[in-house]
Amino acid sequence: MNERGPAFQELPPDMAGQDEFARAVSLVEALLFASAGPVTASSIVGLLREQGLEAQADSPGAVLDGVAQRYRGHAVELQAISGGWQFRTRAMFGPALARVIERPRRLSQGTLEALAIVAYHQPCTRVEIETIRGVRLGQSILDTLLEEGLITPRGRKEVPGRPVLWGTTPQFLKLFGLASLADLPRREELLFEPSSDGAGTGLEDTIQPS
Repeated sequence: MNERGPAFQELPPDMAGQDEFARAVSLVEALLFASAGPVTASSIVGLLREQGLEAQADSPGAVLDGVAQRYRGHAVELQAISGGWQFRTRAMFGPALARVIERPRRLSQGTLEALAIVAYHQPCTRVEIETIRGVRLGQSILDTLLEEGLITPRGRKEVPGRPVLWGTTPQFLKLFGLASLADLPRREELLFEPSSDGAGTGLEDTIQPS
């Protein structure tokens, strides 16, 4: 049996009898709560190895399953988000919490259209976004997406003028509750007609408080 790492030198009485797997689950649980963003597998493995839990470090998925088991039937659940794991409020509580918790900034229809195009066609240039939308892309839309951390430059296209290529960010995945771009809805589910009043498409309503 491995020696206890520094985090387990002085365990509280109710944790003193835990076996190594239970200790690993507790440690990862603490890491998830202490982290501001999604926790990656490499962070989990590194922490477990640092604490002398080599066997558990070799099976981080099993440890994460152990954490998830602890929260079955609770209002929060462990979710795969943006290449890592994070505790989030279950979607069923979203409507109730929306009444008392400040929602993220609502994006205009034009901004959502541009963001959806980048998400599905990345990396793409400003001209390509305009061609797909059929209208000019205002600088304010790009500024909003950049300020919100939803898009980022992905190099330049090797054509005359070498325009900037745009792609989405981990913040985009986190905001929309996606583990990866593969979890995006099918394109036909996001088809919408442009409107002149700037009303939202409803895509922003998929964002739930966490």
